[in-house]
Amino acid sequence: MKTEKIIKPANGYLMLLVFFVLFFGSIAAIVKLKNPLFGITIFISIVMLFGFILVNPNTSKVVLLFGKYMGTIKQNGLYWANPFYTKKKISLRASNFDSERLKVNDKLGNPVMISTILVWRVTDTYKAAFDVDNYEHFVRVQTDAAVRKLASMYPYDNFADEGHKEDITLRSSVNEVSETLEKELEERLAIAGIEVLEARIGYLAYAQEIANAMLKRQQATAIVAARHKIVEGAVSMVEMALEELNKKEIVELDEERKAAMVSNLMVILCGDKEASPVVNTGTLNH
Repeated sequence: MKTEKIIKPANGYLMLLVFFVLFFGSIAAIVKLKNPLFGITIFISIVMLFGFILVNPNTSKVVLLFGKYMGTIKQNGLYWANPFYTKKKISLRASNFDSERLKVNDKLGNPVMISTILVWRVTDTYKAAFDVDNYEHFVRVQTDAAVRKLASMYPYDNFADEGHKEDITLRSSVNEVSETLEKELEERLAIAGIEVLEARIGYLAYAQEIANAMLKRQQATAIVAARHKIVEGAVSMVEMALEELNKKEIVELDEERKAAMVSNLMVILCGDKEASPVVNTGTLNH
């Protein structure tokens, strides 16, 4: 397989001067000498016009001669080459691609909506021009394929309650997922001579049919985690209260009264609503 070949044709400004001398000199010779043979040089000078090549910054021109690859001009400027060359422009600028939102299944089989943002540019003009049919379309198709594969490699989120504890998830492990996506795209786009500058997830959400159920699940998980924290704190506070009462000998409590005190404190500390105090005007046993 061939590779890219960088060429630098003749200086275009010098050849532009040659063109003017040849073209206008031939006209002047025909007028003064009345010799129609100078019409041949006029025709030659007109043909020369097709050999001028203008290359703008961060663009390139791939040149072919009757189907044969002759090279690529990457340095910007005005050049002149064989007028029979066929020129194909390929941009070397960085390009953005925001893929469509795809509906795919994650590692656990949950349907999710996902899209990616890709920054890429052409580095090998030969591969971009001849190894693929349309390199821009190739980037779009391969990006969609890479995103589908990425979604199947990781779960959307952790579900420790069902034993699906994963270190890397699509939602929380942004850097790790982006690195995996970049490597996958680099392997796929290398055939087209394209360099991946950046690849990251642009949109991520559960599919509409399970979004409400998953939202309730996440809320339930958050409530359970919060309750667990509240209970831990309440137990610690009750333990501290009993220790302080016993240490300072404020009141002596038997096991039954300790149990009643613990029950009341746990209800107050773990309840959703504020406690309503009741003043006991009798003895401690009533």
